[in-house]
Amino acid sequence: MKWEEVELADIAHVVTKGTTPTTMGRQFTDSGVNYIKAEALNGDFSLESQSFSFIDDETHNLLKRSILQEEDILVTIAGAQVGKCGYVRGEHLPANTNQAVGIVRVNKQKADSRFIYYYFKQPSTFSLCQTLGAAQAAQPNVNLTVLKGFKIPLPSRTEQARIAETLSAYDDLMENNSRRMALLEESARLLYREWFVRLRFPSYEHARITNGIPEGWNRKTLGDICTDLRETVSPDALEPDTPYIGLEHLPRRSISLTEWGTAEAVTSTKLRYKTGDILFGKIRPYFHKVGIAFTDGVASSDAIVIRANTDELQSLVLMVVSSDEFVAEASQTMREGSKMPRADWKHMIKYPVVFPPQGLLADFTETVTAITDQLRNLCFQNQKLRAARDLLLPKLMSGELAV
Repeated sequence: MKWEEVELADIAHVVTKGTTPTTMGRQFTDSGVNYIKAEALNGDFSLESQSFSFIDDETHNLLKRSILQEEDILVTIAGAQVGKCGYVRGEHLPANTNQAVGIVRVNKQKADSRFIYYYFKQPSTFSLCQTLGAAQAAQPNVNLTVLKGFKIPLPSRTEQARIAETLSAYDDLMENNSRRMALLEESARLLYREWFVRLRFPSYEHARITNGIPEGWNRKTLGDICTDLRETVSPDALEPDTPYIGLEHLPRRSISLTEWGTAEAVTSTKLRYKTGDILFGKIRPYFHKVGIAFTDGVASSDAIVIRANTDELQSLVLMVVSSDEFVAEASQTMREGSKMPRADWKHMIKYPVVFPPQGLLADFTETVTAITDQLRNLCFQNQKLRAARDLLLPKLMSGELAV
């Protein structure tokens, strides 16, 4: 049966875009109300909360047009990632978004908001947005009037719900895995902070402190326990399916590098990395883009590839360079580049590290390695779930497959 086609404007109460605080003389804050930019729209049912910015309550209330509601669909309408989409859940609220993001608020009497989200999630819709955006003279942009006119094949409400439930089952599993990963990362951060910052390691009560460190511990620098790798590789030397991690793939405040592209699109010299190496985004280091690689591959030359001097030091190096204290130090000592500031490895290697006795180091390494192994397994589980969902998506949304 051929589904009826409707225009988006016929089934949505609101098709508008967000507002940027600076247009009203307001500033971003370190915490407060979530402010969701295009980089948080990861193409999955969830939003990347690590990429959220924040505004205060007063600014939130002033930006009336951009105040989000549960089940809003967010679509990137300006910039290089035109067409990327996301779905707002209650846990994200209160929240606002900016002018690069379109807000689609579905009339629930006429359509299932999850079904409409999956319409935007389809590769064909993404490609349409990219094509429309590329037609603009300046930066890619999809006009709201054009967005409202998108033709959407719409089955019955019952069919919409069944299709949405089938697809969201995959997304729910991925979301659960992502939550587990966040908890695992937090446990690693807390362990590092307790042992190496607060110096509350096992039996610390009995340790004698000498010159500010426990007896048996040493003072080292980051340069004593790791090195930066600069093995360059040209595009023509790479297999097309080689994993490629650019700065856009590095999440903020997460040690799990779960996303990557392929070398097929690489056109310039890159840096080679191995599984277990640590990538540090050196452009604007205060963005806190630091994580451990779960594959062999190549990285942007705007990342620093860091490798521990021994396997036993890997966990310590990872937790040091991903710590708030280290990122703050790298941000304070960054070099001013021609266009944007960059972290300076010559300064980074001077960062002080308190070094524990062998037994404590082994215990710490064992615990954190178990965590990173779990993170890697969950990452690959999500990749398989995503691949299965993406295989089903166009077939269900076109009616080729029935549920």
